[in-house]
Amino acid sequence: MAQGDFGPRVHDPARQRFIGPCPPQPEGPRARAAMATKPVKSLESEEQRLHRIRITLTSRNVKSLEKVCSDLISGAREKELHVAGPVRLPTRTLRLCVRKSPCGEGTNTFDRWEMRIHKRLIDLHSPSDVVKQITSISIEPGVEVEVTIADV
Repeated sequence: MAQGDFGPRVHDPARQRFIGPCPPQPEGPRARAAMATKPVKSLESEEQRLHRIRITLTSRNVKSLEKVCSDLISGAREKELHVAGPVRLPTRTLRLCVRKSPCGEGTNTFDRWEMRIHKRLIDLHSPSDVVKQITSISIEPGVEVEVTIADV
């Protein structure tokens, strides 16, 4: 038998497919008791369960980005939450070289346009209802906020 096989395969004519035997189950009174007593989820425990929340801030204006970032972090620290960040990701620089002349005649002169995109990451560990209160602060124009929620 190969590793992972638990016995010969059995043909089930009712289902018209092959079914392998079940893997070994834990035995003994403690194992059965542990399997029988699973906690029942309630709405209160769902709401109070900690989530890992990642807030991504993106902007072309560094001052407004840093202001929103500091407001979010100070609001989270007032609520005594675990805060990691702000993590400053590398600035993305988009460059575009364009001919100044509309017709193509004359000297080859170019305009060099550049746009810099700044990005910050903030990680929080908190219930989801607290995050709604924190993110309700006024956000500067030109700052994009993306909130990603994951279970801990």
